[in-house]
Amino acid sequence: MNPETQPSMASTSAASALELAIILPTLNERDNLAPLVERIEGALGRSGWEVLIVDDNSADGTSDEARRLSLSDPRVRVIQRIGRRGLSSAAIEGFCATAAPYVTVMDADHQHDPKLLVEMLAAVKSGEADVAVASRFAEGASMAEWNRPDREKLSSVANTLARKLTGVDLSDPMSGFFLLRSATARELVPGLSGIGFKILLDLLATSETPLKVKDFPMNFSARRSGESKLDRAIALDFLAGLYDKSFGRVIPTRFALFGTVGVIGVGVHMAILYAFMLVGGANFSWSQAVATFGAMTFNFWLNNFLTYRDRRLKEANKVFWGWVSFIAACSIGAFANVAVATTLHDRGLPTVVAALVGIGIGSVWNYALSSRFVWGRY
Repeated sequence: MNPETQPSMASTSAASALELAIILPTLNERDNLAPLVERIEGALGRSGWEVLIVDDNSADGTSDEARRLSLSDPRVRVIQRIGRRGLSSAAIEGFCATAAPYVTVMDADHQHDPKLLVEMLAAVKSGEADVAVASRFAEGASMAEWNRPDREKLSSVANTLARKLTGVDLSDPMSGFFLLRSATARELVPGLSGIGFKILLDLLATSETPLKVKDFPMNFSARRSGESKLDRAIALDFLAGLYDKSFGRVIPTRFALFGTVGVIGVGVHMAILYAFMLVGGANFSWSQAVATFGAMTFNFWLNNFLTYRDRRLKEANKVFWGWVSFIAACSIGAFANVAVATTLHDRGLPTVVAALVGIGIGSVWNYALSSRFVWGRY
């Protein structure tokens, strides 16, 4: 080998070394992938980065499109997740699946501008910031193209609440576009909740040492193709994330949600019971049976909408069999409730205490069974 060529080869190798991994959590984003990869190349050049598409088994063939791109472009990789959903958990899997020293999370729908990555990466590399955040609320930012004042108001309220409860001091803790060192992200992974959509807030609240954050004003654009994955449950999802960081180690967040739904279900049960007895003139046993069945159905619907939002059953056949399985699971839980409470009462435990223990046993049993055989299976 000619020694004179070695410096140029070394510099070429250094220039092409993997530096940044761009994690794209996706759900039905097939048509957005190829144009986004082109935009990323336009912003960062041809080398030094990779795109890691973490797809939640999209029905539109997003993972197949990602594999098609990867065949001709080794900078594109894909993780297709079966039975696991949610932006936060997708980002976590991305953190652990790359060798790049820096990692960024951004949306695949073109609402986030890849051109910001150059400045964000420079800020973290220089040590000016531990986390670079593309902010919708920093001075100079714009959301005019988004044209969703309702979401803007919700985001602003959420930001204020997040700052008060976590001590995070930045303009947009709800941002889904940020960059940090991969080692920092992986160090924090064991303490992350992985719940919902707001992974940045989770990272900042988990770090025992406050992370230096620098905001970069972002022009938040309209989605290029497809429909938004956010819905009315996003506010509840956000509150669940805050709960998890505050009390999740005492009572797991999902179980707390499951229990909350159960308490609401008691109100539904009583409403149906008295409606049938007082309005319909039915006897107690018939009214109790209808009320029990109605409350179980209501609990299944609300748990599917809220508690297991990241595993939500949507297809008609899965909803039906999920509902059947939930009724069966709750019936077993009810039997365990009555059996334990009766045994404790017969042994002299006060009625209220025995009843509460029975309810607790039944709730844990219902939660375990439904998590495994309803939302874990279907």
